[in-house]
Amino acid sequence: MNDRGALPFGYDDVADAHRVLAGHAHRTPVMTSRQVDARTGCTVFFKCENFQRIGAFKFRGAFNAISRLTSAQREQGVITYSSGNHAQAVALAARLLGSKAVIVMPQDAPQVKLAATRGYGAEVVVYDKHETVREELAAQLARERGLTVIPPYDHPHVAAGQGTAAKELFDEVGPLDYLFVCVGGGGLISGCAVAAHALSPGCKVIGVEPEAGDDATRSFRTRTLQSCRNPDTIADGARTPSLGTVTFPIVLARVHDMVTVNDAQLLQAMLYLWERMKMVVEPTGALGIAGLFERKVAVPAGARVGIIVSGGNVDVRDVCRWLPD
Repeated sequence: MNDRGALPFGYDDVADAHRVLAGHAHRTPVMTSRQVDARTGCTVFFKCENFQRIGAFKFRGAFNAISRLTSAQREQGVITYSSGNHAQAVALAARLLGSKAVIVMPQDAPQVKLAATRGYGAEVVVYDKHETVREELAAQLARERGLTVIPPYDHPHVAAGQGTAAKELFDEVGPLDYLFVCVGGGGLISGCAVAAHALSPGCKVIGVEPEAGDDATRSFRTRTLQSCRNPDTIADGARTPSLGTVTFPIVLARVHDMVTVNDAQLLQAMLYLWERMKMVVEPTGALGIAGLFERKVAVPAGARVGIIVSGGNVDVRDVCRWLPD
């Protein structure tokens, strides 16, 4: 099914990524909650990528991209830049594929993510995000060491890999009326939107961002790429500066709406999932359900709604600081 047209990738690429990931990525569970259904008036399906390898959907895109490198490229090594989940994903995928990984991470990244990235065998290079542009540092190291850059979202193989999460959701539960997806750099939502367009054409794909980092929402509204530098939000996975050249055109073509939630609303949604569904979810991972809970989109009663729970890598010490006294 070639629906790519002029877009950077299409459903064929998502389906091919799914074949590549078979036996390597977990087929994560789809969960439901009668309490959530009662609260929203909908039938809600959670695709739980917090149970994915490394605790987030990012493993899908990283493994798909690195697996397509030549043996010489893998032997030389890969590099990326990430606040945490993509860092862990590249570290693990590189190890599984016989490569080595260098990861550029901010010095204030969650300690749980720094420790896990090192635990997967990667070399971590930390930087001060107020003084250094991570992409420039990674490019410099790539040139000096002959490494291949695996970007966190702006890459067709990475984004197509992320779309396999939505493919599995549709394969399991059938067509949906709405699909809520968190948005950082747009890799997850662009891959999921491509899958939705092919597998559930009537499904409206809704992106949810933190209010403090609303660059993708502004980009969607104006149809001009907007940016946001170092947004101050607890959703560390959505602190990206902007959508990318791969993801932006797909967001414009395949996403139906973009909304934002503030950190207080996000924290409430995250704690609800912890307490009512017994699911450890990180703030970024709760963006989708926060968008539904806050009724940022007029979803009619009885709708079938999918939520991509993107990850569960949260430092409990951070949560303690976020809670009101």
